[in-house]
Amino acid sequence: MSFTIYDASAPVFIASLTSMQAWLDKALGEGKDEAALLAARLAPDMRPFTAQIQMASDSAKGAVARLAGVDAPSMPDTEASFAELKDRCQRTIDFIRSVDRSAFDGAEDRQVELKFPNGSGYRFKGGDYLTGFALPNFFFHVTTTYALLRAEGVALGKPDFLQHLGPPNISAAA
Repeated sequence: MSFTIYDASAPVFIASLTSMQAWLDKALGEGKDEAALLAARLAPDMRPFTAQIQMASDSAKGAVARLAGVDAPSMPDTEASFAELKDRCQRTIDFIRSVDRSAFDGAEDRQVELKFPNGSGYRFKGGDYLTGFALPNFFFHVTTTYALLRAEGVALGKPDFLQHLGPPNISAAA
């Protein structure tokens, strides 16, 4: 079996959204101020922490929907707690898992139109959309979420970002 658009998208989105849920648990487990974290920003002109998770969710579910030719579920941006943000991540994961792998057949050549509220936008072939826009945009918001938590003192490290890998699968020579 060859590597497909499905392989490059759905499992990647699921792994990062799952990690983000664990980061929220870690922040709460360390006794961090949830209200302060929810409002955190790296710069005054950026959207707050909550929006970073909402936009990661939107990026993932939008990409899967566009590539598979299905409708994404609507998720209003109303989350106001870590529990609600974790739930949004889970609903996004559940949606991604609900889309059959076969729906991605031919997605690399499927036309994808991305329109912004001002009417401008982009037209892509599916493969170009995934690699040139969807994945970079998704990881921008995932990384910003991680950076905000780190900036607020949550003890996250690269193993938390890459937790989907699990422990190393190669042993040191004895």
